[in-house]
Amino acid sequence: MEIVSIGNKTITEFVLLGFYDIPELHFLFFIVFTAVYVFIIIGNMLIIVAVVSSQRLHKPMYIFLANLSFLDILYTSAVMPKMLEGFLQEATISVACCLLQFFIFGSLATAECLLLAVMAYDRYLAICYPLYYPLLMGPSRCMGLVVTTWLSGFMVDGLVVALVAQLRFCGPNHIDQFYCDFMLFVGLACSDPRVAQVTTLVLSVFCLTIPFGLILTSYARIVVAVLRVPAGASRRRAFSTCSSHLAVVTTFYGTLMILYVAPSAVHSQLLSKVFSLLYTVVTPLFNPVIYTLRNKEVHQVLRKILYIKQTETLD
Repeated sequence: MEIVSIGNKTITEFVLLGFYDIPELHFLFFIVFTAVYVFIIIGNMLIIVAVVSSQRLHKPMYIFLANLSFLDILYTSAVMPKMLEGFLQEATISVACCLLQFFIFGSLATAECLLLAVMAYDRYLAICYPLYYPLLMGPSRCMGLVVTTWLSGFMVDGLVVALVAQLRFCGPNHIDQFYCDFMLFVGLACSDPRVAQVTTLVLSVFCLTIPFGLILTSYARIVVAVLRVPAGASRRRAFSTCSSHLAVVTTFYGTLMILYVAPSAVHSQLLSKVFSLLYTVVTPLFNPVIYTLRNKEVHQVLRKILYIKQTETLD
């Protein structure tokens, strides 16, 4: 990346402004978001440990869930430390590190978009084609889908980063966000950023609308299948599970679409930060709860793990 000097001044770092306009709440925010971050790490780690340690959870649904938890831990960790730093002092980040943060965060967020679609498709196959499910979602296909989602995320954002790395930055160096947001980051470039912006828009439309459409289609077919089941507790549980999953998925995809596909819809930078919090903090916070809330198998494994740990502690 080229760093340009103006007079005696050289742009070597950016300042992440974060929530600079409400300093009186910084300490409270630091306490709250530190607790949220710890909960995200612990909640998602418990799911990963449960899936890895229990043979009975070595099924496609749980393998996808463990990967979702791992993604949530990684991409939240790419953003939240700098956000927390900004509550205590001025958060600065070098140009290269800003680009690296965007690459890691963007790649993981893209991978999560694809993985959520894979998870919805997996549930569609399990519910609508239960007899053929073991053949349609065997171990090799399951692992192939997992690897594809991860590689696709890094390939897509790798292309964007390669284009952004060609831009020149010569000031100003303030980013009015708590992380290196692509739109604001590229907007500070002195050279023409249109190629990077158009490429990102096209890739965002492709990586957001197609998976989201697949999710909606999968859940629509699941609802149709569930409606054929006689009314009772099973139907209510299925509808409750589907609605909670869709609520989280819609929040995640909806905020990303607003920020990256139709950014002109957000007229306030404070509102933009709130939307960013929804998919960087709120969604990873609720994913462990929503996806395991009514799952008895996961509950039993977690209780067993916690009971063993408690027994070892007492001994």
